[in-house]
Amino acid sequence: MYEAWKEDPSSVHTSWNAYFKGVEAGLQPGQAFTFPGASAIANSPDVTSTVSESIRLLLLVRAYQVRGHLLSNLDPLGLVKHPVPPELQLSAYGFKESDLDREFHIGDTLMTGFLSKDRPKAKLRELISRLKECYCGTIGFDYMHIQDREKCNWLRERIETPKQYSFGKEDQLNILDRLTWATEFELFLNKKWQGTKRFGVDGCEGLIPGIKGMVDKLSDLGVEHVVMGMAHRGRMNVLANVVRKPLDAIFHEFSGGSSQGSDYFYTGSGDVKYHLGTSYNRKTRSGKSIHLSLLANPSHLEAVNPVVEGKVRAKQQLFNDDKKEKCVSVILHGDASVAAQGIVYESVGLSGLKNYSTGGTIHVVINNQIGFTTDPKDGRGGIYCTDVAKISEAPIFHVNGDDPEAVTFVMELAAEWRQTFHKDVFIDIICYRKFGHNEGDEPRFTQPLMYKAIDKQVPTLTQYKDKLIAKGTVNQEEIDAITDKVKGILEEKYKASSNYKSKASDWFDSLWKEFGDQTDKEHHTYVTEAAFKKAGKALYTIPSEITLHPNIKTIIKKREQSIEKGEGIDWGTAESLAYGTLLLEGKHVRVSGQDCERGTFSHRHAILHDQNSDKVFCPLNNVDAEQAEFVVSNSSLSEFGVLGFELGYSLENPSNLVVWEAQFGDFANGAQVMIDQFVSAGESKWRRQSGIVMLLPHGYDGSGPEHSSARLERFLQMSDSDPDVIPTHNNEMVAQLSNWTIANVSTPANFFHVLRRQVHRDFRKPLVVMSPKNLLKLASCQSTIAEFTSGGFKRVIGETNQDVVANAKKVKKVLFVSGKIYYDLVKARTTNDVAVVRVEQLYPFPFDLVAEEAAKYPSAEVVWVQEEHKNMGAWNWIAPHFRTALKAKRGEGFYPQYLGRGSSAAPATGSKKEHDKQQAELISKAVSP
Repeated sequence: MYEAWKEDPSSVHTSWNAYFKGVEAGLQPGQAFTFPGASAIANSPDVTSTVSESIRLLLLVRAYQVRGHLLSNLDPLGLVKHPVPPELQLSAYGFKESDLDREFHIGDTLMTGFLSKDRPKAKLRELISRLKECYCGTIGFDYMHIQDREKCNWLRERIETPKQYSFGKEDQLNILDRLTWATEFELFLNKKWQGTKRFGVDGCEGLIPGIKGMVDKLSDLGVEHVVMGMAHRGRMNVLANVVRKPLDAIFHEFSGGSSQGSDYFYTGSGDVKYHLGTSYNRKTRSGKSIHLSLLANPSHLEAVNPVVEGKVRAKQQLFNDDKKEKCVSVILHGDASVAAQGIVYESVGLSGLKNYSTGGTIHVVINNQIGFTTDPKDGRGGIYCTDVAKISEAPIFHVNGDDPEAVTFVMELAAEWRQTFHKDVFIDIICYRKFGHNEGDEPRFTQPLMYKAIDKQVPTLTQYKDKLIAKGTVNQEEIDAITDKVKGILEEKYKASSNYKSKASDWFDSLWKEFGDQTDKEHHTYVTEAAFKKAGKALYTIPSEITLHPNIKTIIKKREQSIEKGEGIDWGTAESLAYGTLLLEGKHVRVSGQDCERGTFSHRHAILHDQNSDKVFCPLNNVDAEQAEFVVSNSSLSEFGVLGFELGYSLENPSNLVVWEAQFGDFANGAQVMIDQFVSAGESKWRRQSGIVMLLPHGYDGSGPEHSSARLERFLQMSDSDPDVIPTHNNEMVAQLSNWTIANVSTPANFFHVLRRQVHRDFRKPLVVMSPKNLLKLASCQSTIAEFTSGGFKRVIGETNQDVVANAKKVKKVLFVSGKIYYDLVKARTTNDVAVVRVEQLYPFPFDLVAEEAAKYPSAEVVWVQEEHKNMGAWNWIAPHFRTALKAKRGEGFYPQYLGRGSSAAPATGSKKEHDKQQAELISKAVSP
């Protein structure tokens, strides 16, 4: 109330206004109260006492709202005990035992709940009892960090009700049925495959009725799609009982069978069953249909979080869910990981950003009170593992996992919160882990006392059965009928599992159905001159009310001239033309990354800023009235989280072009987990195709160790290529059998084609581009209109100097290069006996074209030239590929020569002078005959 008064004195009763004025003037609280217009009454001891008591009672209620969760009965094992905070003791407010049966009125504030002005007077004893029921039961409400009064009041209206929440008989039987399925599923797996890793939900079985109740509530509130992410703990149970993956498929996997489907041409590695995902349409209790997806994920805990968010955002775009009411993200965490993994912070941080928000995520923590073998006191510094929720002002509902009704209540409350405010919410299910980290692990080595308590613990299902029997809700015969039904179905599906046959089509939803077959068809990427001109005109047609910076005016003018003349088209213009022509074809384009609106090197300028106001203009959203949507967005300073988000976005719709740009290429190592586990191997493990484009600025220009290399060698090392085998398929089929494409493109037109190729293929593969820096504005690095309206992506670009080509038999040295070093070499070359060939696509390696180019110069020495150090760049990966490609032309034992910097620990020197010296020596040696 005091805070409200400080904002607006008229918002409180006049008596409180007078009181607070007195306190501000320095009076003691007992002296500060003065009833307006009645000084005699103001001096009355009774009035002063009443006001003082009201304030003290108000502070007591607030103390329960803020700290009551510390006294909640949250730990099923009873091992965690918090001392009673002083502010929750009656004596701290001057109340005595004799005051407990007195009536008090504490309303007339801006709050709801107990402090609502329309609440009747209540005895202190009743008030304290109800406060303890609300805030100190099996739910601990943690929400007073939220700054928005409306949101706090909304919660108070649902927490501080006159009577405790309760479920009717039908709901209780539903919870019982779902809890039985959760429990019997784990018991069945343990019986049939004893000791096999399954990372069961044992000890947190209440999760299943809770999360199913949440899904039902979301469906009733208009949600049509739920995308989920979670780690291994409880995953099999969620797959079976929430998402409804067929039980015979799960049992087939436990028996050693594959669920990948033998009819899929790209076999891959597959993955362990507790990493796999699936998606199904299922009916809710009210009969509505809802689509549930559980994304596949690696063992890297929490890494899937931004992928979930990106996929949901893409669904919202696809289904025109602008209000974010139909598509919802749900992420299940572990207690140790949610408190310690930085990706959690990065992902939650995205929730408040315009181009990354999904309208609120429901976070559920399976809080085992242990991380593998690490106790909470060693795994985090705070009381709770959910403190990260406070960065997004999300309410946190801590709940005792042994109370399935409480778990269901907070799950449903979370669903209401999300649909009302479109903000994050956290549910912290405090439970235990019946077995070790996995079913074969011995936890008593390190947690003997905890597991003594667990050994004595009565299962949640048994507790709930006893509760319902005691209340007369159900009898033993009815319970036995439910149990027998569940066991019967499990046994039936187990018997059927031996005949289960998976199909590749099971892994592709409707948008991806056409991307599951092998193909050798190649689609053109060139555009008509009319499309070129139309997209180009949008780049220089700027509304008169937008006052541009003088330098931007110059850039726009140059774009106009190059497009109109059809020559001198630079890198930034070519990139924008690729996007613009795709937009005209109905392809949604999204570009994201740190500073990508302008571009780190000031080349893109996709968003133009008025110099006299905060108005902005996006040319690519003004190409045509019927065009697809273009989104370009500066991201938070995150690599792991934002790349994961864009990867998730790319997984939803194959017709989208999704681009993530690193500020500098070497910053991509901040997202190494995402690159290793998802981008490079996602299709191999989980059959999930992605056309994500990674633009990684790369090139040696004296910027130092941290801004020179995008670590090309790491990406090549992760490529599934056999350097000793020349593929016999055509180019498109080879690409389809590869895990991704890696390119180091050297012309604007080739960049245009490689981008458009991403969505004009009959399959999707990630594209990693070592994008340039100084080529962006290099005068000799330009293209003509003919290169856009004909041809396509060139995997290799041969020598373009016709004098050298004509003199091919006399060429003494053919230099194979990749990227911007080409321009340094041709500038320094003074003779016609050195040829330079550009390998634009490094992987899949162009065996055919490399051999073809080398054959043109029969007397020439073959040299690989690179700027990177010998132990970096392409050399160590590409050398055996070259040997195989040239074997037929040069015979056995022929080895290409290396020319570049020597080995080094750091990617580049920190001295510009030393860099220039190294570069000059390298170029001079390369072009010398």
